[in-house]
Amino acid sequence: MSPGATLARIRLNPHSRAVQRDLRNATDMHRTLMRLVPDGLGGSPRQAAGLLYRLDVTETFSTLLLQANSLDLTRLPDDYGYADVKDLTPMLNALKKGLAVRYRTVVNPVKTERLSLENKGRRGKRIALTGPDADQWWARRAHQAGLHLTTALPTPVAAVNSNGDSTAAVRHHLVRYDGTATVTDPDALSEAVLTGIGRAKSYGAGLLSLARSAV
Repeated sequence: MSPGATLARIRLNPHSRAVQRDLRNATDMHRTLMRLVPDGLGGSPRQAAGLLYRLDVTETFSTLLLQANSLDLTRLPDDYGYADVKDLTPMLNALKKGLAVRYRTVVNPVKTERLSLENKGRRGKRIALTGPDADQWWARRAHQAGLHLTTALPTPVAAVNSNGDSTAAVRHHLVRYDGTATVTDPDALSEAVLTGIGRAKSYGAGLLSLARSAV
């Protein structure tokens, strides 16, 4: 049996001041969501909690998908939104090699700048990838995660700031991918679902959603 996780789907209340604040500032969103997981999780509490989230926005409403090992939704601010919760364990246990699935994920495609030999030991800056470079990045990550992509539709997502203005020091370039795929490695895929994909997981990237494909 695969280790379990809980997925909450929260339809956000646009009139909530807490929601409005969190949508302006990704740091505030992360702070709100970390209140929903157990205390005392050590030096890397997000990772220990398995907390991942994604904001899905349409013309009529915004939905927050929140995943963790354990969630206490009673700690959400009043009037934050309507939530329904499900256990992901049955879905994870159903993953089999050759299974056709639909997927959605928001990721932060980046590469690390290569430095000259004179700068050996130093880390180059991270460079956001766009267009075909981002698509290739996702294809590689999907392969590592046990998926053979058959389709991949990219949709740019507004860059996420750690402060509420466009001059924030921390700014994360995000891309959403929707498509279909075939499972090639169920264990690797289960791990990717539980731990997320890529960087910027504290800022709404990395959560991978799967559903059985009708095709």
